[in-house]
Amino acid sequence: MTDQALTARHGGDWRYWFGEQRGTLLALAVFIAMFAIYTSNHPAGFSADVVTTAANKGVLLALVAMAQTFVVLTAGIDLSVGFIFILCNCLASHIVLGSAIQTTFGVIGVLAAGLACGALNGAIVIYGRLQPIVATIATGAAFYGIALLLREQPGGDVNEALADFLTNQFPGGIPASAVALLVVVLVIWIPFRKSMLGRVVYAVGSSESAAYMSGLHIRRAKFIAYALGGLLASIGGLFITFVTYTGEASLTNANTYTLNSIAAVVLGGVSLFGGRGSAIGAIFGALIFRTIGDLLFVFDLDPLWQPLFLGVVLLISVCLGSFRLIRIRNRLDLFG
Repeated sequence: MTDQALTARHGGDWRYWFGEQRGTLLALAVFIAMFAIYTSNHPAGFSADVVTTAANKGVLLALVAMAQTFVVLTAGIDLSVGFIFILCNCLASHIVLGSAIQTTFGVIGVLAAGLACGALNGAIVIYGRLQPIVATIATGAAFYGIALLLREQPGGDVNEALADFLTNQFPGGIPASAVALLVVVLVIWIPFRKSMLGRVVYAVGSSESAAYMSGLHIRRAKFIAYALGGLLASIGGLFITFVTYTGEASLTNANTYTLNSIAAVVLGGVSLFGGRGSAIGAIFGALIFRTIGDLLFVFDLDPLWQPLFLGVVLLISVCLGSFRLIRIRNRLDLFG
């Protein structure tokens, strides 16, 4: 192969990589700019405590946004992620306490519950042949009912040593929650993205009929995507328990995290039509959305106007997610 051919090939690889990661890179740049504005206007400035507080809040939505990403990549949507999040928060406030062994089994129990909820969603969508939006609205209501049975009133407790370890700082002022989120990415997302199963999920989201004609295991891929979504939501439920030291069956929080997760995946460059995007982009999208709320607080916007402003941001985010599809004539070009 000639030098010119090699140069053209490497140039094409870089262009392909940039095109694939464009949404993630844009979300990263926007987050850095917004966070710089936030810290420069915060009374405490850019300090370890400010960063840690922001990280603890941002990680909660980032985990739920990652959960939503797995399902959105299959061209579906999961309106139960916020309810799984709340259910696991209520469950954790009952069982993630006591000795180290008891706490370990409690954490495993919460993760297993989230995984089971996601698997149930996947089974209903795949084998019940229901639209994801209908199926997950129904299961979300059921999950919330269970959460109410577990925590009719806010309360409970959690292992304080574990909670403090995961919500404070490591040496150098590094937020422990940010490190934990990085571990989740390395342990769950990266292996999934590089696996054959991950490629099938992207193929299903791009064109399920083409994936079927290619002999790919569509049902298995979609089932795993929903199950992993439930698992990520349960990790988020654990973290909110660590942050608040309590459990609460809050319908408001369940709905808010569900809707905000959709905004986060779009802001992070994940296509609502499936087959395109990254959970890493969704993480930065979640951090952008959380930083918007912090900016409204720093600039002392009237609290009565904040829900309206965030609602407008949510609407714009969803519209932007659809804009690229509107511009093209052939939907297949979206995945070219």
